[in-house]
Amino acid sequence: MAAEIGQFALILALVMAVVQAGLAGAGARWRDPALVAAGRAAAMVQGALVLLAFLVLLLLFVRLDLSVELVARHGHSAQPAVYRLAAAWGNHEGSMLLWILMLSGFGAMVAIGGRELRPAFHARVVAVLGLLSAAFLAFLLFTSGPFARRWPPAPEGAELNPLLQDPGLALHPPLLYVGYVGLSVAFAFAAAALLEGRVDSAWARAVRPWILAAWSALTAGIALGSFWAYYELGWGGWWFWDPVENAALLPWLVATALLHSALVLETRGTLVSWTLLLAISAFAMSMVGTFLVRSGILTSVHAFATDPTRGSIILLIIGGFTGAALALFAWRAPALERGSAFAPVSKESGLVANNLFLMAAGVAVLLGTFWPLVIDLATGDRISVGPPYYALTFVPLVVPLLALVSLGPVTRWKTDRLRDVMARLRPAAGAALLAAAATFALFWSAGWTAALAALGFALAAWLVGGAVLALLRRFRVPGGGFALRLVRTTPASAWGMALAHAGLGMLTAGITAASLFTVSEVAAMAPGQAVDLAGRRLTLESVGRVTGPNWEALEARFRLGDGPGGRTVVAQRRRYPASGQQTTEAGIAFGLLGNVYVSVGDATGGRLAVHAWWHPLVGWIWAGALAMALGGAVAMADRRFRLPAAVRAAPAAVPVPAE
Repeated sequence: MAAEIGQFALILALVMAVVQAGLAGAGARWRDPALVAAGRAAAMVQGALVLLAFLVLLLLFVRLDLSVELVARHGHSAQPAVYRLAAAWGNHEGSMLLWILMLSGFGAMVAIGGRELRPAFHARVVAVLGLLSAAFLAFLLFTSGPFARRWPPAPEGAELNPLLQDPGLALHPPLLYVGYVGLSVAFAFAAAALLEGRVDSAWARAVRPWILAAWSALTAGIALGSFWAYYELGWGGWWFWDPVENAALLPWLVATALLHSALVLETRGTLVSWTLLLAISAFAMSMVGTFLVRSGILTSVHAFATDPTRGSIILLIIGGFTGAALALFAWRAPALERGSAFAPVSKESGLVANNLFLMAAGVAVLLGTFWPLVIDLATGDRISVGPPYYALTFVPLVVPLLALVSLGPVTRWKTDRLRDVMARLRPAAGAALLAAAATFALFWSAGWTAALAALGFALAAWLVGGAVLALLRRFRVPGGGFALRLVRTTPASAWGMALAHAGLGMLTAGITAASLFTVSEVAAMAPGQAVDLAGRRLTLESVGRVTGPNWEALEARFRLGDGPGGRTVVAQRRRYPASGQQTTEAGIAFGLLGNVYVSVGDATGGRLAVHAWWHPLVGWIWAGALAMALGGAVAMADRRFRLPAAVRAAPAAVPVPAE
């Protein structure tokens, strides 16, 4: 009976989504408060119904109801309870339901809030979100029903992919979906503004919290996925340029550009058309990942489905919404005000340059992701695009982008002088030069590696120094010195910006060290034997068999270092009897300056295949990314986002032709 309740809830949710779109849209068109209120109520009811359906799906997995096809395909009695829950969204149907839950939940939040928005505009946002929900609910119900029954019930289930039975992967999809759905809200704001024919600073202020939420969640989700790949896959790397990894990076790059562009629009009333176009593009890029993992056009540990029909329907949804928004943009954009002029050296110019580099980097990733697919479809030939391509295209675009990051916060709006800007950043420039000189002095014998490392660490010091200086400038009073009251009154957005930029500096340092100075050793070892790893002694102490709740493993225990200060490192080669699959559980000794990483293979002839790495500063990559995500979350707490009066007092709307 529970499955039928879930199915009925989804059907009612689809009806409510259509009602939401219709009533809210009609209310906006005819300026009817009753219709608008009814549309908002439908959004809240839709959110409650989808939540009910998702809770029912969780219950079915917890109870292991093997009469439900989805549970039989991804649930197993031996799975730990937490992974039985994660199995609810570790598949195509469940993950789509989770996506729709996020979308309907955000739609309900928009419907409940938005008191500072113009009523007609607010109604249009609710209507667009209703259309999005209706499209995905129809897709779920007609092609990917999560509550389909099977008869007779399966005697035992087929477990969740062992690679996904991990805390990191249990949290990774929800975080990404929050990011993707947040960009859907930004898309709805853009579409509603184009429908209404009115864009102003109040619009930018209203949409920025949603962009910040999406950006922060995407940053945390990508970092968590990278960390999972690092410790779970046993390949010894933190990023592999996998197409699905790229599909998450693409909306992040566009969202970063959108975040900065919206700031210009809010503060200076310019970049109106560009900001709207970025909002549409960010939504389109967020949909690309959904298409890739469900179309069957690639093979990846992240892929959920291999059905081209479902992939084609998703492509139609993406094309329909994006195409309609672009057509609307083409109609309205010529009438949008261009905004006030600004000098070549100004905060606006710096943020425009930031946007251009971000979009160019996004195009490089987009080409690298889809070009092999285009060649395959056109000629039948299979090619691969790997790290060398991105080293030649992506990295040269990111380096000048990082150099620009610290300039923006200390540059004045409208016009400034480059000499004055650099004077404000003199301590950061000194720190960058010192970092470059120290790095080159330490590693000068490495040739080009030393030069690249000097550049990377200089950029890291430049970013951290620039973030600190941007804050200190806010605390300084005329005549010199600092005032504690200015620390207390500094807006949360300034603290968030500084934290995000400093986190980017940490991430840059981690990437530089891990990319250029990683050391690895491969050996066939017997217990008692040791290898030298970048000056660290790694000894194999024992090899044995261990058993877990739903797996059995060959476990190797290593000793890192000698004496009382030594550490134990445990690595496993697991086998899951229910599915017959194997996974590699790396042994990692985490440290502030780097990690010792050990992966084991099969044991033959009394010797164990061992691959060990020294990854310097690799932990700084994830620490920096989490600091960036936290910075976005802190910026969301800025009280200016919660001041309806300030929003209503924003500059007058940009005039465009009436509907």
